[in-house]
Order: sequence, then structure tokens, then C-alpha cells
Amino acid sequence: MTNAAQEASATRGVAHGIEEREVRIPPMDLAGDLRIPEDAAAVVVFAHGSGSSRLSPRNRAVAEALNRCGIATLLFDLLTVAEESDRANVFDIPLLAERLVAAVRWLDREPGVGGLPLGLFGASTGAAAALVAAAELGERVGAVVSRGGRPDLAGGALDRIVTPTLLIVGGTDVPVIELNQQALAHLRGPKALEIVPGASHLFSERGALESVIGHAAAWLARHLGSTTARPSRVTRSKQ
Repeated sequence: MTNAAQEASATRGVAHGIEEREVRIPPMDLAGDLRIPEDAAAVVVFAHGSGSSRLSPRNRAVAEALNRCGIATLLFDLLTVAEESDRANVFDIPLLAERLVAAVRWLDREPGVGGLPLGLFGASTGAAAALVAAAELGERVGAVVSRGGRPDLAGGALDRIVTPTLLIVGGTDVPVIELNQQALAHLRGPKALEIVPGASHLFSERGALESVIGHAAAWLARHLGSTTARPSRVTRSKQ
């Protein structure tokens, strides 16, 4: 383990009431960005999808919105640089879930966020990893949100998940809608499927990501106990 991994974190500064820390997640010394609003009510760990990283502009936009709602966020790289060179690793759901679990264990010892209500936010293949991690972590995870995810890749873990889970899919992403509908049927806890009208897989259309943020903030506020999050006004499709 490197010295960076042994250090808890490096504080980058405080801006607009939000503390920013550049962190390293053991045991693989994975780079991460931890943002903690003053009097944070909960913390959400992000799992990015294939071909992305902690710098994903969409996940960062969601995270910043959650920060404004009083929710701390951790975005981190699930793979090392060497591991990323092997394309198979980005689809290795058990490996990605293992990294998420390790990050949660580390986060529970981190000042300012340890012990806070915890949520997981996954995109694409990261959603499957988040669900597998939720199955392993059990009651420690208070909510899961999937954005354009592949929850079907979580396999048999779906039948063990009692964590409140929200699946968000773009209205034009028909194949993924069907996969999410199938996965939804296996989840045992509180669950919902939100379909954003006119949105594609990446939610790049005008207003689409804002709809994702609204749905996610409302779900996390409901299940993690944050009282400051407010959903946006969008058409909802529940299954």
C-alpha cells in the first residue's frame, strides 16, 4: 500500500459551505473526490459505468445537485489505471461490487461522514455493481438509484435485495427499459421504475438530466432522511 493510501484524505478546501477532499480508497489506492456539505444528512457513493470514471460529467452534475440538498457524495475510480487497460474488467460486476463494498467500509471510518445514512448511485454497469454491493451490505445501504443502468447484470443478487431501489431509464432506450422491467420484478424491497420521456441512454437531451436529478433527490430524501431535497416536476411512469 502506498503512503497515499495510508493517509485518510487530503483536504482541498471549503467552498460555498461544502468541504472537498481528494481521497485514496484502500486497499488499491483508488482516487476519489469526497464532498461534504455542512451538516450533511446522508452520503451517497457513486459507481460509474463502463468507459467512464469519477470524472463523469453526468455523475458529477448529479453529485453537485445532491450536495446542494445537504447530501455528501463520494465519486471514485473503481479500477486502477493498469486494470482499465483490460476491457473485461469494466464488465466484471463482482470485482466492481467488491470495490464499492471496500469504499463503503472505508467511508464508515472517515470523519464527517462515517455512520451517516448511506445510498448508492450507479450508472450503466455501475448500477449492477451497486445492486450486488447492496445485497452484500444489507441494512447498511438505505437506498439505491440506477441511472440508465443494467440491473439485470446483478444476476441472482437481485432476489436478495430489500434495499429501496429506484431505476431511472430514458424513454427512448427501449431495450434497457425492458431489462429494467425484468430486474424490477426480482427486487424484494420498496422499488420504482421512472421513465424519463424522450430521453436516450445518456440523458443528453435538454432537461433529461435535470429529471434524473429530481427523481434521484426525491428518492434519496425519502429513504435516507434528508429533508432538503426536492424533486423536479416531471412526468413519472411507475411500474
